[in-house]
Amino acid sequence: MEYIQVESSMIDLVGYDKEKKVLEVRYLASQTKYKYLNVPQNIYDDLLLATSKGTYMNAHILEKYTFEKMG
Repeated sequence: MEYIQVESSMIDLVGYDKEKKVLEVRYLASQTKYKYLNVPQNIYDDLLLATSKGTYMNAHILEKYTFEKMG
């Protein structure tokens, strides 16, 4: 998976596997990665385009998709 560094006060890296529909995000505060399952491509695309990544995460991803904390 290829990661993209983003400017945000909440997250700093995002990656997406379009075949598996898995979004991976690393949070700045904890430097912990989470994977979100069954995320459509358009949600990932819109996250990258969002002016505020944190606001977008809160509105469209958190509590909407099953997630797993990564090592």
